[in-house]
Amino acid sequence: MEKTSIRSKLNVKIKNPILIEGLPGIGLAGKIAIDHIIKVTKAKKIANVYHPQFPPQVLMRKNGITRLLGMRIYHIPGKKNDLLLLAGDVQAQTPEAHYELTDKLLDYFQRHGCKFMITLGGYGTGKRAENPAVFGAATHKELVEKYSKMGIEFGKTRGSIVGAAGLLLGLGKLRKMQGICLMAETHGGFIDPKSALVLVNKLSRVLEIDIDSSDLEKKVKEGEKFIKKIEESAAKTAGEQVAGNVDELTSYIR
Repeated sequence: MEKTSIRSKLNVKIKNPILIEGLPGIGLAGKIAIDHIIKVTKAKKIANVYHPQFPPQVLMRKNGITRLLGMRIYHIPGKKNDLLLLAGDVQAQTPEAHYELTDKLLDYFQRHGCKFMITLGGYGTGKRAENPAVFGAATHKELVEKYSKMGIEFGKTRGSIVGAAGLLLGLGKLRKMQGICLMAETHGGFIDPKSALVLVNKLSRVLEIDIDSSDLEKKVKEGEKFIKKIEESAAKTAGEQVAGNVDELTSYIR
């Protein structure tokens, strides 16, 4: 294997598809969101994607069988538009591989009639948000105007969109494709199911489809409890350290 390998598993009829990408990134927000959607919609896997610039590893599964690291493409039939979901374990490890892989993926999606895409990710702020905002970036001005009406905040972010979430939009635009990136506000230092939940709910509105988010809501509550325990433990430790420092200082004064 020298370059991208896209191995189809099923031959299905695909109608006016919209691409949804959710690969590992900041807070794993996009990955958690896409994996949840695949699970609750029972999306069918139609292709596996491999590349020699993915990490040289296999995953060991519960059934004792190994699986090569890679990406996967799923299909969900729809009334007006089918959905093609790009999920996976990893992203490419070099800039050259990112470009070559993205180019081949766009070949695949365009071959199936895809003209519009939505990429998902997190936008790291270094702090936790009680109600994470969803920021947006788009390939065309008319998309900014359209999706701003859905509560997506454009023009509030700075920097660059790294990896597939950005490169799909950039290279897709050169092919006259349109797309938006939805970025949920997140701390950036830990896995964030709350940001993933915000993405799922926003995507549900954008696509005008119902996506059951109850399982993800449970994970958010469990995660909040865990984080609260960590914060309480850290505060207690910090308090003990401060008290110790005060004792040392008062002893010195005496």
